[in-house]
Amino acid sequence: MKRHLLKIAFVGTLLPFVSCSVLKNSAMKTADNFPKQSLEAHRGGRGLYPEGSFAAMKNAIDLPKVTTLEMDCHITKDRKVVVFHDDYLNPKFVLKPNGSEISEKDKTLKIYNIRYQDLIKYDIGSKFYKEFPDQKKQITRIAKLADLIDSTEMYASQKRKTPMFYNIEVKSREDKDGIYHPKVEEFIDLMVQVITDKKITSRTVIQSFDSRAIKYLHKAYPQIKVSYLIDANYSKSIEQTTTALGFNPFIISPYYKMVTADFIKQCHKAGIKVIPWTVNTKEDIEQLQKLKVDGIISDYPNLF
Repeated sequence: MKRHLLKIAFVGTLLPFVSCSVLKNSAMKTADNFPKQSLEAHRGGRGLYPEGSFAAMKNAIDLPKVTTLEMDCHITKDRKVVVFHDDYLNPKFVLKPNGSEISEKDKTLKIYNIRYQDLIKYDIGSKFYKEFPDQKKQITRIAKLADLIDSTEMYASQKRKTPMFYNIEVKSREDKDGIYHPKVEEFIDLMVQVITDKKITSRTVIQSFDSRAIKYLHKAYPQIKVSYLIDANYSKSIEQTTTALGFNPFIISPYYKMVTADFIKQCHKAGIKVIPWTVNTKEDIEQLQKLKVDGIISDYPNLF
């Protein structure tokens, strides 16, 4: 690949990107250090603390078996990369800046339509969340990816002998381009810029349900490990999947009830790791580990 700087234009500004070859050389230093069993705190472990928060990530780092911090990203109106799963401010657990409820019918509060300086006024951690009744409640703001990485890296350096790995999801969908997020290429470029700036490229997997995102990552940033997420309705074989993608992803991450011994055998034969989501009981975790999965994603990382 030519040693040139990738650039992306937005709001009349050009952001310089580090060349792919430089990133690749950096990634090679720890390319073989991926955990043998990647035990991942889903959204930091949202069963225990507000999702995507430093409190959740800190708790996950404190749990000795957790190897990987899983999180999702969106892009704000002013092109900041933020850690949040939904593409709108979900009334199930988000409160307005004045502390009032968001209407269940109000889906107009899109992350992509809000500047970060306004987004951080919303509280995503104080409201009781019935799906996760044991979640510790505290005032929590949506974090920029860069800031969250700074915090987790510093805390992990104090608590761990080895650094954490990251599994970061691109929350894109073709029918939402330009409405809930920028075009997928810009979305990924903005994410990769942060990951590169924070020097965690070699410890990061980028995942997505969006095959466009996976293909673009493989083409533009071949040094970054990718994980292809698939849901319960997915029906293609592993061979059909890799043919459609045009390459074998580092990981295929299926809904956990899809996983069988044969599914794992097919993936391993193709050199692909299997890390199912989202596994929330001790029994299911142990059963999947007996099948020789390569990791587990769970809302309850305390179960590992």
